[in-house]
Amino acid sequence: MTKNIHFLILFILLNILEFNVNLTKSNPQPQFPCQPPHHKYTFCNKKLSISTRVHSLISLLTIDEKILHLSDNTTSIPRLGLPAYEWWSESLHGIGTNGPGINFNGPIKSATSFPQVILTAAAFNRTLWHSIASAIAVEARAMYNTGQSGLTFWAPNINVFRDPRWGRGQETPGEDPMVVSAYAIEYVTGFQELNSKADKESSNGHGFGNTRRVLKEDDDAGDKLMLSACCKHFTAYDLEKWGDATRYDFNAVVTKQDMEDTFQAPFRSCIQQAKASCLMCSYNSVNGVPACADKVLLDKVRTDWGFDGYITSDCDAVATIYENQNYTKTPEDAVALALKAGTNINCGTYMLRHVKSAFQQGSVLEEDLDRALQYLFSVQFRLGLFDGNPAKGQFAKFGPQDVCTSNNLELALDAARQGIVLLKNDQKFLPLDKRSISTLAIVGPMANVSSPGGTYTGVPCKLKSIHEGFHRHINRTLYAAGCLDIGCNSTAGFPDAISIAKEADYVIVVAGLDLSQETEDLDRYSLLLPGNQTNLVTALAAVSKKPIILVLTGGGPIDVSFAEKDPRIASILWVAYPGETGGKALSEIIFGYQNPG
Repeated sequence: MTKNIHFLILFILLNILEFNVNLTKSNPQPQFPCQPPHHKYTFCNKKLSISTRVHSLISLLTIDEKILHLSDNTTSIPRLGLPAYEWWSESLHGIGTNGPGINFNGPIKSATSFPQVILTAAAFNRTLWHSIASAIAVEARAMYNTGQSGLTFWAPNINVFRDPRWGRGQETPGEDPMVVSAYAIEYVTGFQELNSKADKESSNGHGFGNTRRVLKEDDDAGDKLMLSACCKHFTAYDLEKWGDATRYDFNAVVTKQDMEDTFQAPFRSCIQQAKASCLMCSYNSVNGVPACADKVLLDKVRTDWGFDGYITSDCDAVATIYENQNYTKTPEDAVALALKAGTNINCGTYMLRHVKSAFQQGSVLEEDLDRALQYLFSVQFRLGLFDGNPAKGQFAKFGPQDVCTSNNLELALDAARQGIVLLKNDQKFLPLDKRSISTLAIVGPMANVSSPGGTYTGVPCKLKSIHEGFHRHINRTLYAAGCLDIGCNSTAGFPDAISIAKEADYVIVVAGLDLSQETEDLDRYSLLLPGNQTNLVTALAAVSKKPIILVLTGGGPIDVSFAEKDPRIASILWVAYPGETGGKALSEIIFGYQNPG
């Protein structure tokens, strides 16, 4: 009997062990330095200042090991217990899939997809901007705790949206340097500062108001970070690909006044007021000098603005100094120039491949490497990466339960409500009375796209289209694409769209842009609706029983003067890229539950 009990206990223990092993596999933990037996190094001593610890770590590295840390994807150094680290994660309007530091293959399968920045900025609500950044930060830290992200994120984009054709204008807060500056401050402070989840206080009854982030008394003079935000792209960057010019070889010729009044203002605010811990230099040249090789430009942010974070290149922007802009005679000269100018880390492998030979030639000195590593490691230490097991740290409680929460989805919905703009409403056509509608026709290829979020989107919590947002209001909705795609080069879909327009009581046409028209590496050549979209809108307006409602997607300006003057088009709404809650927000506005004014 006793023997059987021993076997039973052993069986139970083995099952518990197997369960814990499987749990660890399904919930991977982030790797971190200073684990035994490497915890006795001076750089692991939390009682010392960050500067002392950083200096100690750098002094232990060989030249080759120092060079390994000049890429966004750093290689592990087992002899010192340093794990590999990926600097590049994205969080523009939610956790994005663009950066290699992010994966959705672990316990967290999705993250809240907030509206694209240009729409959120249209709310002109600083508290909203701060709340969104705080919510994204909690989800980011939760993903780090499950081994699915890093702690360094390359957002926000605070370039001024000066050219309406620019494909990345959608990522920015707009064309006003003051608004862009204000957004930078709210995003960075909301994202970076140390957070206690219990400190969130509601400002509007939804439980997601402005977050007060509280520093503990022992927090190294307030230098600690919950996460690192990166203000990009420095500077005068607003061209992707237009004519013979590309972002990789474009030279922005900027007057001193325009530089100060327009392009630099948001970055100055980001550094001086928001205390950003990262700055990204852009691909383009500024007055003939590549931004990542411009010592005068990069020195200014440290000497005049007091910047103490790290400077990363945009991806392969160090390579473009030589390969696209022909600014140097050799790759070695390009990496030497970037390092000496103040670029600390290269997104990509160009420094990994060429710094060693530049060092051997004498154009890169060890002090150049040490200076770059000082800024890089300082940020990692401020993030607590060298303070032991993060599972036992201040933010260990964040996990899957903090991602895609009802509060975050409600916040995304509120951002879409506040950002959507009513451009036309003849004779108070809106809001519609749903009690008088038996059939609603919705037309347009963007109307049936799941969670239209624009660039740098992740995996949304709930895949919902604009069309689906109307289902809870109207029993019978009809849908036709009208155009096969946003380019609308064919009219083959017109008959189906015209047919349902004739049948319905009211018609909503969703026209505009998607990422096939404007995105990173793609600018527009025209401000008109693409292809035959204008013809589709006017054809539907001609057959509809009542004037139609035109909804415009896209992050850049669109010339719809034809619709403004047409009495058959009663209302025009701009929804940009409204994210996963956009359909619900739009339907609430059209039926009068929310006032876009």
